[in-house]
Amino acid sequence: MFRELVVLLIVLLFVVMLVRAGLFKSRQLSVEPVTRQVIDQKAPERLSKAVQFRTISYQEETECDRKQFQGLHEYLKEAFPKTHSTLTREVVADYSLLYTWKGKNLNVSPILLMSHLDVVPIEPGTESEWTCPPFSGDIKDGYIWGRGTMDIKEGVLGILEAVEALLQEDFVPERTIHLAFGHDEEVGGPRGASSIAALLKERGVALEYILDEGGTNTIGIIPGVNVPVALVGVAEKGYISLELSVRSEGGHSSMPPRETAAGILSRAISNLERHRFPSKFKGVVRDLVEYTGPEMTFIKKILFANLWLFKGLVVSQLSESPNTDSLIRTTTAPTILEGGTKENILPKRVRAVVNFRILPGETTETVMKRVADVINDSRVEIAQMTQAWNPSQISDTNSQSFAAIQRTIRQIFPSTVVAPYLVTGATDSRHYLPLTRNVFKIVPLVVTSEDLKRIHGTDERISVENYTECIQFYIQLIKNSAQ
Repeated sequence: MFRELVVLLIVLLFVVMLVRAGLFKSRQLSVEPVTRQVIDQKAPERLSKAVQFRTISYQEETECDRKQFQGLHEYLKEAFPKTHSTLTREVVADYSLLYTWKGKNLNVSPILLMSHLDVVPIEPGTESEWTCPPFSGDIKDGYIWGRGTMDIKEGVLGILEAVEALLQEDFVPERTIHLAFGHDEEVGGPRGASSIAALLKERGVALEYILDEGGTNTIGIIPGVNVPVALVGVAEKGYISLELSVRSEGGHSSMPPRETAAGILSRAISNLERHRFPSKFKGVVRDLVEYTGPEMTFIKKILFANLWLFKGLVVSQLSESPNTDSLIRTTTAPTILEGGTKENILPKRVRAVVNFRILPGETTETVMKRVADVINDSRVEIAQMTQAWNPSQISDTNSQSFAAIQRTIRQIFPSTVVAPYLVTGATDSRHYLPLTRNVFKIVPLVVTSEDLKRIHGTDERISVENYTECIQFYIQLIKNSAQ
């Protein structure tokens, strides 16, 4: 009798799982095909030319090459004449650009399309490893090569190409559209984006939504989904770096104390890595599953449709990979270790810098408190470093704005699944948070896991076909959002 009861319970459990999987319905919008815009064949050449300007940003702005930024400004004027004769253009904080395309109905909230002009430098000694010189902008083998082709001059040029194409058709948006291109995003946007945001706030601008970089159109990155997945950032993790330091009397290495400053600091770091922040399977990562789960292979669909039973297994699997682990917890990353001047002298002070990317629901204050509790050693001094900010709010995936972006992606990339995503890095859009409730983050780059290594790395490139799709995306998004 007991055996029969167990079998019955197993059968009932299996039936429940199947029923729940059957009720796990797709969250994807059904869209009608659209007539694609004919893209100017010279568009890739214009991106190529923009890549050739070495608009590298540095923490110390005096190190930036002013002529490179000004040269790019002038080139954009030349490349997009109708845009520059129709839209209002302002130079902000010397190097950043703000465009305003005035809409017909000033009672409708404007939107803001963002990108940035600056790029990261090339790692010294790696120049010869590039297939094409990193600032050549060469068009070869169906790709445009060079620094900024993925991060993110294709966004700047793609948006301007879209505006220019629409102006050629005498298109006038119903709502006002702002274009904001910062010059120092790669070092946190302390002057560029922050100054543009302050200027718009001073003018009383309240935005319907912002579109910035952050997500991409991924291939083979979401396990169990056999079609591309466009990850649209709807929130961004917070950021804080803490300096840990230990002081001692120093002395000769032949007579060390039982605990040295280096040993105390090492144990503190080890404790932080052993006692990681707890995982949290909710919020954006839960939404990601809700959007991708119904599109997964059958076995994984059963798994994600029955999180009441398999949540622990899912969290365990997510924890295995640094890429997915960063979506479910505040991460801990020791990045700098310093101390000592000579092999036979005990250092009087050793220091480490530990960087934390903060999950929504936590704050810089809760991070500092947990770090102090985990280390639990008064000999370790803990100090906050300069840059720090809390996670952003989560944008509304039920809004018309998100629907417009989702619809646009599926119109231009028909087989693509669209899903909300937590951006683990930092973007310029955080400076604009007082201006809107909704900030979405995606550039429609089509990327594999191997392609992601090219961003900030060697052999950055974008295919001519994909760049054309990016322009199509911005054209269609403006049509979907601005009418």
